[in-house]
Amino acid sequence: MNEEFIRNELRTVTEDILTDYQKGRDIDKINVFDQPDNDVIIDITRKLLNILFPGYYREKTYRSYHYDSRIAVLIEDVAYNLRKQIAIALVYRNTYRDMEYDALQDEAARIVIEFFRRIPKVRELVDTDIQATFDGDPAAFFKEEIVLCYPGLLASTINRLAHELYLMKVPLIPRMMTEYAHSRTGIDINPGATIGRYFCMDHGTGIVVGETSIIGEHVKVYQGVTIGALSTRGGQRLRGNKRHPTIEDYVTIYAGASVLGGDTVIGRGSVIGANVFITSSVAPETRVGIKTQELIVKRHGETVELVPTEEPKDKDNVWYYTI
Repeated sequence: MNEEFIRNELRTVTEDILTDYQKGRDIDKINVFDQPDNDVIIDITRKLLNILFPGYYREKTYRSYHYDSRIAVLIEDVAYNLRKQIAIALVYRNTYRDMEYDALQDEAARIVIEFFRRIPKVRELVDTDIQATFDGDPAAFFKEEIVLCYPGLLASTINRLAHELYLMKVPLIPRMMTEYAHSRTGIDINPGATIGRYFCMDHGTGIVVGETSIIGEHVKVYQGVTIGALSTRGGQRLRGNKRHPTIEDYVTIYAGASVLGGDTVIGRGSVIGANVFITSSVAPETRVGIKTQELIVKRHGETVELVPTEEPKDKDNVWYYTI
């Protein structure tokens, strides 16, 4: 192909694509300035982590001899950019759609100030999550290891920040923050979920927590757990309804379990076993599991029997086998 032919073909396909933009569909939206900037929201989220954990995350942009001066500059930076993004996002709510520019900016400033007033409360909650994770994981040698390395704490921390903006009815931004956490950790927590103190996600990967979930205190959840809706066939008609479970205090949910439904309540002190599928409530202090499937063991093509080596010793009736 000669260069002239390629240029002509590219001109044609460009015109075809530009024409396709004119069909008025959702995908055809062109103005990128009437929605929050995802890169800015990610930057704000990272800087908020810096504010929450002042001794853990290095800030490479600001230099100061005084600790309090550095934090003050960081807060001002986040407040300025968050205000701009909230002002853009607010027009997605009918209440603010026709508001004048100055009034919109004032409302965004009010929300930002209220958000920062809540930061000490968020830090208190996150501190309990650190403690719960450390107490529950003998593989953790230091609490610093949990803050710097554990995806569960990162996801729950960002969720706690986003949840405050969600409670103040800020559109889009809370979900953008938690989806950033989702992309980093593989943990998907909707910012609407209400989570109590001393929350621990062990390993974490694959955990899903729905918008209307209510999780109590001292709850521990393992990888692959879904706390979700029983059915979403009703679509937008279900918005505002309680669609996700309530998990009461001191509950443990093991890997791969699915707990579904807005009427489902897992009672205080219960233990939900691995791979269990639950769609109805569980009474307090209950252990739920599934019957162990039959194991088939073969050696050199021959089926062999697993024989217990000794009587079970621990409270969970764990048997040890040999061939």
